Amino acid sequence: MTTTLSPTTSARATRGPSRYRHIQHGIRERLAPYAFVAPFFVLFLIFGLFPLLFTFYVALFDWDPIGERHFVGLTNFSQLVHDPRFWGALRNTFSIWVLSTVPQLLIALGLAHVLNHVRLRAATLFRMSVLVPYITSVAATTIVFAQLFDRDYGMLNWFLELLGFAHVDFTASVWGSHLMIALMIAWRWTGYTTLLYLASLQTVPRELYEAAAVDGATGRQQFRHITIPALRPIIVFTVVTSTIFGLQVFTEPLLVNPVGGLTCGAARQCQTLTLFLYEQGFGRFHFGYGAAIAVALFVLVVIVSAINYLLVTRIRPERP
Repeated sequence: MTTTLSPTTSARATRGPSRYRHIQHGIRERLAPYAFVAPFFVLFLIFGLFPLLFTFYVALFDWDPIGERHFVGLTNFSQLVHDPRFWGALRNTFSIWVLSTVPQLLIALGLAHVLNHVRLRAATLFRMSVLVPYITSVAATTIVFAQLFDRDYGMLNWFLELLGFAHVDFTASVWGSHLMIALMIAWRWTGYTTLLYLASLQTVPRELYEAAAVDGATGRQQFRHITIPALRPIIVFTVVTSTIFGLQVFTEPLLVNPVGGLTCGAARQCQTLTLFLYEQGFGRFHFGYGAAIAVALFVLVVIVSAINYLLVTRIRPERP
């Protein structure tokens, strides 16, 4: 006996698996982006968010890494507010940041403008060479600058002696050590910032500059009304990232004054917040107090991020 399927039944049987495969394909397309970004978020939860939350937890304790742990609440934060060493480290951090960031951004802006407009032979070589300081070891950079600023045999003091001035002990003074560290930071990061500005300038049409020149605009006017507006978003980015980096300066003050150790001198003249954090947490094993310093540093970074958000939402490039 032979069973014959009607056309309607056959069509339904054909559409069934096809429709199921279509639904599966749609689900895979929707889940695929989440699968691609999931590894980052998993790693962030393990190595980013968890340590951050654990730091807040440790800040509430008198935490001895090999002994007892006592809950003290906000005592560590209260001690932090009344600790002159913290405020001194905060002043040093902001002083070094201002001395390093402002010249760095201005020099990088000028270099990017020159490299974008001036016709140079082997222009690519010049553009890539500005990145050499960035890939140089921080320890090697510190050793070189320490030799240049040495009190007895440094080249800078040799030059001052030629001009009739007395030798200056840069590492022993507040402003001298700040200037030395700021120059190291500016020297290292100027090339990186220059390439960011240069990449942004490469997207500005040449016709804008040509039209401005035809209308009689000078080079200064072109720089002010074309270059600066085009670079405003990247300027905001570099200012904020430089600020965040400035709040976390650690290696330079640690290596520039090896005799001073974690205090960066007897008077703590160049001790930054991260160096103070390391001294309390891993030098004196006051983990709870060190965690409180880390929380304070985190709050500063959050404030900077909020300022960044306000700047990005309110500043808009000028349109022709």
